[in-house]
Amino acid sequence: MALRRALTPSDTRGNVCRMTKQAKQQQWTAEQMPDQTGRVFVVTGANSGLGLATTRALAHRGGHVILAVRDEEKGRRAAAGITAERPGARLEVRRLDLADLDSVRVFSERLYADHPRLDVLINNAGVMAPPRSLSAQGHELQFACNHLGHFALTGLLLDLLTAGRDPRVVTVSSVNHRKASLRFDDLAGERTYTPMGFYNQSKLANAVFGYELHRRLAGAGSPVRSVLAHPGYTATSLQMKETTGLLRFALGRIGNPLFAQTPARGALPQLFAATAPNVAGGQFIGPDGAAELRGAPTLVPLAPAAADGATARRLWELSERMTGVRFAIPAAA
Repeated sequence: MALRRALTPSDTRGNVCRMTKQAKQQQWTAEQMPDQTGRVFVVTGANSGLGLATTRALAHRGGHVILAVRDEEKGRRAAAGITAERPGARLEVRRLDLADLDSVRVFSERLYADHPRLDVLINNAGVMAPPRSLSAQGHELQFACNHLGHFALTGLLLDLLTAGRDPRVVTVSSVNHRKASLRFDDLAGERTYTPMGFYNQSKLANAVFGYELHRRLAGAGSPVRSVLAHPGYTATSLQMKETTGLLRFALGRIGNPLFAQTPARGALPQLFAATAPNVAGGQFIGPDGAAELRGAPTLVPLAPAAADGATARRLWELSERMTGVRFAIPAAA
């Protein structure tokens, strides 16, 4: 599958359809992933769902994977399961609570102490549609975990990534980013909060961040590529663990059995974004099926809001203030 450039909202529907047709003629699977021996990955939320499926696939292809998890015991159990399947798998389990910026800093500092480089950061972890709550620093939980934590983590690890081999940042958004807007006047949901509305907002923030990071990296001539991905509709624990009431019933009891794909299938877009040789910075990889809900990885368009420069600058500056992390983007040597 030849993916040469980023698709923005200005691209025509015909371009997307042609690329989808090409993808269906040669559907990419995890078995086509190049050998990853010697490459170092960080996968956030690696103990379950998409993160576990991503970690398993990378480990089976020889990658050294750092499982960045909030619960270390669950992380160790996940790593043990992969090692049982593939003895000798190179795995590390490290604690990371993305909703706590102090935890993000500690994780980053320890990674620098133990590793001279990082090849790929996969910003995968997230929370989905919980009742309103606040992070350790007082930010709305979904915005804090899904966006701010990954923004800070990426900025803090950028020097390690610059030293990497074919370095990439893969930020996982959602097809739901197209339903959202950024509520700059009420990011904490103090006036109006809806669980799915604020989830969708956090996924739009992921998309805005990933594409703006691409623009800034490319403008500096950095070797690091920023790529976006989304898993379509994938059955994970998020739908049952985080949601409540009718939403939990609709997603977990009805939607998952009827429409969702497995985590192994849902992880393919982010695996493709992380490892395929022909992926370019700024591209958005999602499923090729109807409404991008399931299928093989292909190039999909960003929502207009995700590619808007003014929105991106505003979110970037706000995120720097909220996290205290400023990106010093190194140019290519």
